[in-house]
Amino acid sequence: MIKKRYHWLLVVLTVAGFTVRAQAPAEPSLLWEITGKGLTRPSYLYGTIHLICPGDFVLSDTLKQRLQRTEQLALELDMDDPGMMMSMAQLMLMQENKQLSGLLNQTDYTRLNRFFRDSVGMNIGPFERAKPFVLMSLLFNRVLNCQPQSYEMMLMGLAKKQQMEVVGLETVKEQMAVFDSIPYQDQARMLVQMIDNLPKARTEFVQMVDLYKKQDVAGLYRMTRESDFDMQGQEEVLLNGRNRRWIPLMATMMTQKPTFFAVGAAHLGGEEGVITLLRKQGYTVKPVRQ
Repeated sequence: MIKKRYHWLLVVLTVAGFTVRAQAPAEPSLLWEITGKGLTRPSYLYGTIHLICPGDFVLSDTLKQRLQRTEQLALELDMDDPGMMMSMAQLMLMQENKQLSGLLNQTDYTRLNRFFRDSVGMNIGPFERAKPFVLMSLLFNRVLNCQPQSYEMMLMGLAKKQQMEVVGLETVKEQMAVFDSIPYQDQARMLVQMIDNLPKARTEFVQMVDLYKKQDVAGLYRMTRESDFDMQGQEEVLLNGRNRRWIPLMATMMTQKPTFFAVGAAHLGGEEGVITLLRKQGYTVKPVRQ
């Protein structure tokens, strides 16, 4: 009897697993329509890539039309908030007065400082107490080898022209706290790994942009998880946990007014992605051809 019950439990769990996977997006699209659960008008979800070279930047007419059908733009952060930069500056420092020089051995610290001075054109001294991810963001310009554009800034400009409100799915404090939950020493190690493997980082970014242009949400999610320079076992902190926190906020926003959500494309795919979580809540989430 016990074995029989155990057998049926395995069957139930297996079926449940297939159900969840069936809700994970397989269709190639960065733009998704959200309906159902009593919504009177559709909302939309768009996957961005935070920085991209101008030659790869595309903002389709279809995307602009869907934005025009909504009444507010929701980004990961409210980038229209005049106090955002001040809040970020206050929260970028490591806790307990930790310093970058104390996270690395002298050899790696010296190499890192030399790289930033010679290749980035700045000394890391002023960032000694900053969370190492701040320096990581400064390295991206060396990976891209271009003056990058931002989908978030472009969307925000279009929203302002339409006199739409811009809101955030998380506060600066919540987003910066994510980088307190990842050990500072691991962040510092990733910095050194990045400067030691710039050619590989550039190749990986080219592959990621290619997937983005193909609108391969599932592929982007897989590559982000497997990247040597991104997740590093931190997908629960950087992706999944945030996705779960966003869902009730998105539900409230969509109920109040049709909303255009724009978040990093890696948040869309997978069994813990925003699309799957919305579908599990009973919403219909369909790809929109661009």
